[in-house]
Amino acid sequence: MAKKYENAPTCALDYAFRRIGGKYKGRILWYLHNRKVLRYGELRKILCDITPKMLTQSLRELEEDVLIHRQVYLEVPPKVEYSLTEVGKELIPFLDHLKKWGDEQILKEKLKPQPESSGKMEMAS
Repeated sequence: MAKKYENAPTCALDYAFRRIGGKYKGRILWYLHNRKVLRYGELRKILCDITPKMLTQSLRELEEDVLIHRQVYLEVPPKVEYSLTEVGKELIPFLDHLKKWGDEQILKEKLKPQPESSGKMEMAS
């Protein structure tokens, strides 16, 4: 169930950005799209600039908003996998468009994106 906010969203864009806004949520969704299933440690390696606390918080919020699914396996050591839900998959075309726009702006400004360890923002086929 989507989390409840003290203030109702002012418009549909406000509603959407409350769920995917911020520095990490869009990237988490994108990497889950590209890799299908990722474990917590794999996400930590890909998102090398995120703290464990922020990754946990972002994952919890995405799960509360039904954008990702958290699968817990009852084994030792504990195993948890994250994947996109159907609702999360609906966002991929929009994230893809944002990625293309970002790529164009980087080229225009002749900037180089910061490398992330083994987490290239490649296009999924």
